Amino acid sequence: MLALNYITEAFASIGRSTLALFSSIGRLVIFAASALSHMLRAPFYPRELAVQLLRIGYFSLPVVGLTTLFTGGALALQIYAGGARFNAESVVPSIVAIGMVRELGPVLAGLMVAGRVGASIAAEIGTMKVTEQIDALTTLSTNPMKYLVVPRILAATIAMPLLVLIGNIIGILGGFLVGTLRLDFNAAAYINNTVDFMEMGDVTSGLIKAAVFGFIVALMGTYSGFHSGRGAQGVGQATTNAVVSASILILASNYLLTELLFPA
Repeated sequence: MLALNYITEAFASIGRSTLALFSSIGRLVIFAASALSHMLRAPFYPRELAVQLLRIGYFSLPVVGLTTLFTGGALALQIYAGGARFNAESVVPSIVAIGMVRELGPVLAGLMVAGRVGASIAAEIGTMKVTEQIDALTTLSTNPMKYLVVPRILAATIAMPLLVLIGNIIGILGGFLVGTLRLDFNAAAYINNTVDFMEMGDVTSGLIKAAVFGFIVALMGTYSGFHSGRGAQGVGQATTNAVVSASILILASNYLLTELLFPA
């Protein structure tokens, strides 16, 4: 009898966890659909959009630039070390460029922006909820979804491809510097190999990923902020949830987009 109770409790716990998961997914989907629908209806807040473009895009340039610079350099070293085993050192420029624009540039920029911007959005909106500023917006006949959520999602979706484009250039530059200064590649030959083997589809696929990642970061930041608990602990938990959930969704969607854009 005791064993039966333990088994029943175990299945009940699994059932509660499953229902909670699907409930969270449902709330997120409804929140995302509401945000998308509000993008198409007036009023619009272009000033707030411009402010968010500055915060999300311009102020994220240093962290994205440094991340891609050192990643491009490290990637060149690793590819050279691996290629030397098969006398294929000449592939370093092309693989660094393709790897940066297809995968590493969008993913690294997405994760960095998730840590910097996603946390900031969740903390800001969570604090507004705790201090009842969101209720005040509603009292003043201002839709919080249109004023707080839509500009951030639009700004992140627009700014991320630009950040990734600049990050790709800096990452390829990092590989170029390591290749020419550390690995004794000829500068002209390195540039020619980079240009010859990289196609426009490689660049556009990375920018498509970047736009999706920007949408995910802003969506999870605003969603976590709107659903944060009361008090400092609730805001802190919302911030953590925003970063963790955005990072996981970025990695998962990266795989799905890779399957879609580059079918085997």
